[in-house]
Amino acid sequence: MVSVPVHVSVVIPAYNSERTLHACLSAVYAQTLPPAEVIVVDDASTDQTREIARQFPVRLLQTPVNSGPAAARNRGIKASTGELIFFVDADCAPTPTALATALRILTDEPDVDCVHGIYLTEPLYDDGPVEAYRLLHAHYWRAINTGRVRTAIFALCVVRRCVFDDVGLFDERLRASEDVEISDRMADRHGIWLSAEMTCHHDDDSRLGALLRKQFSRSQLLVPVAVRERGPAGLRANRMGGVLATAAVLVTLPLVVLAPVLLAVPGAGLLWFATADPGLARFVRRERGTAFLGLFLCLHFLVHLAIVGGAAVGGTRFLLDRDFGPTRHVTPTADR
Repeated sequence: MVSVPVHVSVVIPAYNSERTLHACLSAVYAQTLPPAEVIVVDDASTDQTREIARQFPVRLLQTPVNSGPAAARNRGIKASTGELIFFVDADCAPTPTALATALRILTDEPDVDCVHGIYLTEPLYDDGPVEAYRLLHAHYWRAINTGRVRTAIFALCVVRRCVFDDVGLFDERLRASEDVEISDRMADRHGIWLSAEMTCHHDDDSRLGALLRKQFSRSQLLVPVAVRERGPAGLRANRMGGVLATAAVLVTLPLVVLAPVLLAVPGAGLLWFATADPGLARFVRRERGTAFLGLFLCLHFLVHLAIVGGAAVGGTRFLLDRDFGPTRHVTPTADR
């Protein structure tokens, strides 16, 4: 059970976050339940991130070289003193009751040790249709999976310190899917709860090229992390039908060289993709209208192409390189 008042440490990993860090910290200090300490871990930024952090009464830690979010979070965990750790990404601005909501759930559900929240569809800064696509999708797949889950997303997340004492810290070899990997170690012994009431505004990707490059890079770790999962699969952002439909389009598109009429085969794959997640389509149409749904599906398909391509490359790398992917054996190393 969580007692009140409770000692909460906020850990914010930040890298080149000058655009969003002030809004993030302002939101953290505006919580209806104030945290005991706020730790910003600057991951070797080259912009004004550190100067912005110093405008607030935070504890600022700095890494000598950029090491990724897993290493930054680990450094924050080791430096923190709270019995609960509130993780907030630097591009997120939690709504005022986010922390209080998490503590209420931890109190109401004694076997739950981790509560995480969802992105609102309204961005932190409105940067156009690509960002709108990203937030609609991110909000939807989380919102339909609320309750007890096997995966924690640490962009907005409260965790009992005892979890890290038990399962160890984040795998610093991973620069993506690190939350999926640690969730797999957590899930069988520490309950995880996804709450639609714990929310934040998020500054998401707004440029298509950068988004696709990021998806391709991150997707290379999908196969290694999935292969080494110890328990059942956790949350997935995309339906398997959509992923398979995208792969079918890629595989069958060369048939057009043999005969133009065979364009119908990848065309059928595109139709399969467009209808693979009717709930998502209804949600987008309700939120932004039919015209935006067409744009949404085009962007969604391009993202799926990047995911499938990245997963194929990552799967190949995993077969050829034993050291690619998560650490095979992670032992608890948390400092108290």
